[in-house]
Amino acid sequence: MGRTRSARIGMVFLAAGLLAGCIVRPVNQATQTASPRPISTTAMLTATPPAPTPSETATATPTFTPTATPSGPVPDFSHIIVIFLENKEFGTVIGNSRMPNFNQWAKDYTLLTQYYGVRHPSLPNYLAVIGGDTFGITSDCENCFVNAPSLPDLIEASGRTWKTYQEDMPSPCFVGSRGLYAQKHNPFIYFDPIRLDKERCQRSILPLSELDNDLAKGDLANFIFITPNECNDAHSCPLEAADQWLYTWVNKLMGTRLYDERSLIVLTWDEGQGDHSCCGLPEGGGRVATVLISPLVKTGFQDDTPYSHYSLLKTISVAWGLPELGHAGDSSTNLIIKPWKGP
Repeated sequence: MGRTRSARIGMVFLAAGLLAGCIVRPVNQATQTASPRPISTTAMLTATPPAPTPSETATATPTFTPTATPSGPVPDFSHIIVIFLENKEFGTVIGNSRMPNFNQWAKDYTLLTQYYGVRHPSLPNYLAVIGGDTFGITSDCENCFVNAPSLPDLIEASGRTWKTYQEDMPSPCFVGSRGLYAQKHNPFIYFDPIRLDKERCQRSILPLSELDNDLAKGDLANFIFITPNECNDAHSCPLEAADQWLYTWVNKLMGTRLYDERSLIVLTWDEGQGDHSCCGLPEGGGRVATVLISPLVKTGFQDDTPYSHYSLLKTISVAWGLPELGHAGDSSTNLIIKPWKGP
């Protein structure tokens, strides 16, 4: 965990021209087309051959010259932990007695009251938060892989670490859906530079059961993305199930010695039930309740600035001095500033 000089140097040799465009490569899905959007830094992207397997060599991951993390409007977090829930509008959650723990955190920390999904259905929202675009994807497809840079590439290039923990995923780097595990809720597996690099994929895309092992070993990545299964994310089970699941895992994470005064937990939902939006989005994904839990946020605070999933990506990027991917770099994408405590 942390930044090492060797990690920064190593990523320089992975440049292979990957940051100047984004190509969606559906497999056996001729009707799926891409709407590429370049990231806001100078870079280059190349397409991979069709239908490779995870054991084949992946396309090169992007790199950039790391800069010092700015001491600016967003804190330099030690850990950022994002937990995505499913398909509930703001008004369905906030003030609902069936989610007492979620509502208590909303009162005790910071609640973003005007935060929106980028469109319907689920998958485009997951892709947006780590890729800065929906890549022309308008369904919950499972073979619409994307040859594009993503947040994990830039995190690694900066010398930081990342992992995603997916509840009920059968094995590390599993492709497909099974039981209560849904691939559409795992955006990382869709990006060619991750999925096609077998060692990298199996190291970083893990079943949620591995999180307990990592916590016991004292291994907490700088960026963590957690997806509950389709019951515990409120997709297919009552809100009470999601709230109890959150209570268990949020308290477990906050209770570990690795959670420090510069850690941040983000609780949010992929989309609401409405079609409203903000921030220049061409389509709406509904208004969702987003809570920021951290020693660095204002307590009992509500921020009514319009935000979207692109705002979360932008804020992570600014916090760690990373390039802003896709729509995270748009002027209409607001940076999350108001919740942070002053020096």
